[in-house]
Amino acid sequence: MWKRIALVPLLIVFAYLGISYGLLPRGWTWFEHRHPSLATVATRSVTRAGIPGDPLNIAFVGSEEDLHRALLAAGWSPADPVTMRSSLRIAEASVLRHPYEDAPVSGLYVWGRVQDFAFEQAAGNDPRQRHHVRFWRSPELDAAGRPLWIGAATFDTRVGLSRTTGQVTHHIAAQVDQERDKLVADLGREAGIALDWIGDFQAVRQGRNGGGDPFTTDGRLAVLTAGPAGPAGVPR
Repeated sequence: MWKRIALVPLLIVFAYLGISYGLLPRGWTWFEHRHPSLATVATRSVTRAGIPGDPLNIAFVGSEEDLHRALLAAGWSPADPVTMRSSLRIAEASVLRHPYEDAPVSGLYVWGRVQDFAFEQAAGNDPRQRHHVRFWRSPELDAAGRPLWIGAATFDTRVGLSRTTGQVTHHIAAQVDQERDKLVADLGREAGIALDWIGDFQAVRQGRNGGGDPFTTDGRLAVLTAGPAGPAGVPR
């Protein structure tokens, strides 16, 4: 009994050291040095008409070159711009079920502008199904001079009519976390990319995107950082 009582002060000392010199400094470092754009960025994209669109679920801290290099190395391809030619090509490919690895992606908006670029990965030979992600560049830089790229990763299941506008569109799978996690796994295989998570980023865990498709999420934002880094882009 006396031995147990004697251990109490020792446990208190260890707890104090762990919290004061480990947990709290790390927490304050993360809070103070996380990318500034994370404090003000929206959690949803919006359509051109201002309708809430796909949830934002992935972020990348680094240069555009870093992000493009990582996506290409992971087997993702840049989407073609939306033009009359690319629109006709995707229509033909959808009817004939020919592969179209660089099919265009419709525009969604964050920070008041359409995505800076989109990447995708084919899912078989049917262009109606594909993995894809849109990225928007933050207006702010972090202390190391790097932008934040906020992204919305979703999986297209088929082509149909929008439930909100009646326009032809791709419908997405409801489990958007699966597409986020796939992209995280693909990029995580590249050397020099660190991963951290921001919990409760999405306040709304279930909803519908701009096309009326339902989605569900655990609310977390994956933050990938190029180069040796700590939480949300903190250089070690």
